[in-house]
Amino acid sequence: MLIGEVKMDETLTPALSATRLSASLTREIEMAQRYLRSQHASATRRAYAADWRIFLAWCAVRGLQALPASAETVALFLSAEAEGNQRRPATLARRAAAIRLAHRSQDCESPTNSELVKATMRGIRRAHGAAPRQKAPALAVHIRSMVALTDPATLTGRRDRALLLLGFAGALRRSELVGLRVEDLEETPRGLQLTIRQSKTDQEAVGESIAVLRGSEFCPVQAVKLWREAAGVDTGPLFRRVRRGGQVGATALTPYTVALIVKKYAARSGLDPSAFAGHSLRSGFLTSAAMNRASLFKLREISRHKSLDTLQVYVRRAEAFDDHAGEGLL
Repeated sequence: MLIGEVKMDETLTPALSATRLSASLTREIEMAQRYLRSQHASATRRAYAADWRIFLAWCAVRGLQALPASAETVALFLSAEAEGNQRRPATLARRAAAIRLAHRSQDCESPTNSELVKATMRGIRRAHGAAPRQKAPALAVHIRSMVALTDPATLTGRRDRALLLLGFAGALRRSELVGLRVEDLEETPRGLQLTIRQSKTDQEAVGESIAVLRGSEFCPVQAVKLWREAAGVDTGPLFRRVRRGGQVGATALTPYTVALIVKKYAARSGLDPSAFAGHSLRSGFLTSAAMNRASLFKLREISRHKSLDTLQVYVRRAEAFDDHAGEGLL
């Protein structure tokens, strides 16, 4: 992956002494390079690329060397991003990771290993807070309101209805939702069996399976079926772009588009669209199910969280006022 003047991924070619490579060896090198690039998800690679370009531009304006960069340069950059551009600590941690990757790929000692940079990041977290900004969960009542506003007479309306219902009912991350293919769906008498080929907690693509129950008035299984029939989607990506004139594209929607769809229907329902995003579908299901007294272990069957502590956050939010220690005190 080339970023500016720097190749961010390790390369195998310099390690080979042959001056002329055969066609077969060239192909093998290309395959090996693809595997090297696959150590990071495509979204992560894009984010690192953008972060590195920002650092390069910042250094260029100030006449500072970006590669190898000094610890003082990186500390100044992170401070400027935190103070001048109001970047969150989580964003700055990713910026630092991109700088570290760029240096490692060129066999340079990373300045992010220095105590100066680490202390700067600790100071930023203490001053600005390290807690991520959480989007509101789209609870079951919200989903029903949103879905009721989709237009079943249009392809876009059918797609959005299926996307909202399946994303919620499967507690899917937006990347998992757009990554679904028709081949990943198996309809059963009680619902859908989904195969999640790769996820945030399954980077090596071992694959996971979840069950999505049928509904009554708002049935995700029926919604997906109606979308597929109307769009003629028999194979490949499940959720696709619908162009003007009702033409269905061949490629999958992007995760960003999922967020836009959620925001659109949140606004139509009279909700604040800035409070919702793609993750609202997943957090909404888990919060709603916890409010419905689903057990922690049953929640994990759907969410596929590796840590029960992370999942417990949704349960605590749902039960915050139940059996409260201050009950009857005032």
